[in-house]
Amino acid sequence: MALYDLPIDELRAYRPALTRESDFDAFWDATRAESRQAPLNAEVHPVTYPLLRARPFEVFYDGWRGARICAWYVLPEGDGPFPAMVQYHGYSGAKHDLHECLSWVAQGYAVMTVDTRGQSGNSSDPGHYAGGHVKGWMTLGILDPETYYYRGVFMDCVRALDWLVTRPEVDAARIGVTGVSQGGALTLAVAALDERPALAMPEVPYLCHYKRAVDIAVRDPYLEIAEYLRRYPERYDQVWHTLSYFDNMNLAGWIACPTLLSVGLQDDICPPSTVFAAYNQIRAPKEIAVYPYHNHAAVPAFWEAKLRWAHRHLMGLEL
Repeated sequence: MALYDLPIDELRAYRPALTRESDFDAFWDATRAESRQAPLNAEVHPVTYPLLRARPFEVFYDGWRGARICAWYVLPEGDGPFPAMVQYHGYSGAKHDLHECLSWVAQGYAVMTVDTRGQSGNSSDPGHYAGGHVKGWMTLGILDPETYYYRGVFMDCVRALDWLVTRPEVDAARIGVTGVSQGGALTLAVAALDERPALAMPEVPYLCHYKRAVDIAVRDPYLEIAEYLRRYPERYDQVWHTLSYFDNMNLAGWIACPTLLSVGLQDDICPPSTVFAAYNQIRAPKEIAVYPYHNHAAVPAFWEAKLRWAHRHLMGLEL
């Protein structure tokens, strides 16, 4: 497809007005405080899988308000303490297959890859969402930020770090977070809402500048919001009020760790202007890899950049 969003020079300068409500900070302070008070009740189970020089486990821990979150946890050989990489997955998906952890494990990283509540993996979602919703997860609880689906998701992902820093084999000062699409959105959110990531590497991130995304995206899942508003146009202001609390454009200014993003200029799911709207708010050291002819996908060529960033910021190596 042809380029359909803003030219690259305009994207690099694109800084739409933030949509933070007056209680934005207080909302997230209260959310984080509640999350920190809940016990993890973690379980760790060895997994039988034909791996050499790697040790796989399945982890369960309590997420936000009663969710039970599942993750893979894979360790390299040795006793550590290891740097760690936490991975979040794309919309409607599940944690990576175990073999997909091995690229990081082979480089000496402990890897934790987390199932998103209620999606295709093994994490539960006990949330009660008033008001109905259309297909998917984007409109679950959308009438109130207190009950919106991604409030629980964001906190579940932060609580992965709560568990990881308890592990004696992990160096708590050397934790990176990464993911593609929805996983990229969760990477940005965790880096904004928690001080522990030493590195964030979101790829083609979702959940940025929702309003523009809904206006110009060509394919789902942003269009779930448009479908909801076609059914309930009288709820327009209420919907955008809720979504403002979960927009990474509004959260990105809190990110304090080095951050490496990717964007495809033909991305019609997460339009490039939405990615730049969040990227341009980050004040920490940052870079963005721009792929002019890529749509919405992880780019194999981006792996080298990710490895170099991880080695530099988590291992102190220049390779």
